[in-house]
Amino acid sequence: QVQLVESGGGLVQAGGPLRLSCAASGLTFSSVAMGWFPQAPGKERGCVAAISRSGGSILYADSVKGRFTISRYNAKNTVYLQMNSLKPEDTAVYYCAAGRTAVPGTRVSEYDYWGQGTQVTVSS
Repeated sequence: QVQLVESGGGLVQAGGPLRLSCAASGLTFSSVAMGWFPQAPGKERGCVAAISRSGGSILYADSVKGRFTISRYNAKNTVYLQMNSLKPEDTAVYYCAAGRTAVPGTRVSEYDYWGQGTQVTVSS
């Protein structure tokens, strides 16, 4: 049974940092691409960062370039999202997802497994 468990969310002031983690089990972690998908109330889930199996290919949404960094540690079956210079508009539930693709994708349909999400709230 595949499980993805996010952690690290919380309340932070604008301009501050947060680091999200997603621990995977029940799959061969090094064989899946990983992505982070925030979803704000009333909005669709969209990808802000994705990373390939080896970590050699990374994609970012324009809205987070220069502020967010995705990384993975395959030996620990964990993917991270370091978020700096947070803005109120970054407020959302952040989901991590795993996809059995060779390259990282940015569409929800490209991912096969999802976590339960962790709330990130940025106050102004």
